[in-house]
Amino acid sequence: MVTASDRSFVAFSLSGGNAHDAPEGELLLERFMRLAEQQYILMDRAYEGDSMRAKAVEKGFIPVVPPKRNRKDPWDYDKERYKKRNEIERYFLRLKRFRRIFTRYDKLDVMFSGYIYFAMIIDAILV
Repeated sequence: MVTASDRSFVAFSLSGGNAHDAPEGELLLERFMRLAEQQYILMDRAYEGDSMRAKAVEKGFIPVVPPKRNRKDPWDYDKERYKKRNEIERYFLRLKRFRRIFTRYDKLDVMFSGYIYFAMIIDAILV
């Protein structure tokens, strides 16, 4: 999921439970356009690969992602800006309050996606 803040999402897609997040993240990054006021993209370590960061730079973002601890050539990143990532994590936590999302009862992706949209609407109303 790509979110703009702790209250709104930009795009999301479903993947298999055994799929890594990074390839899905690259596909999501290709799907949306960067607005002029969007400069930074905050990502966790699952997305710290060279190809993901290159894709973010290609789209015009400044990637803010810490390198993995075992990286041979680590880079500097904005630690203060990275602390804002907890806002996005709070958004996920609010969505997972819905038991149906947390446990994924639905077998069909279309049903599960529909319930994610429903949870997002309820979350927006309860603000």
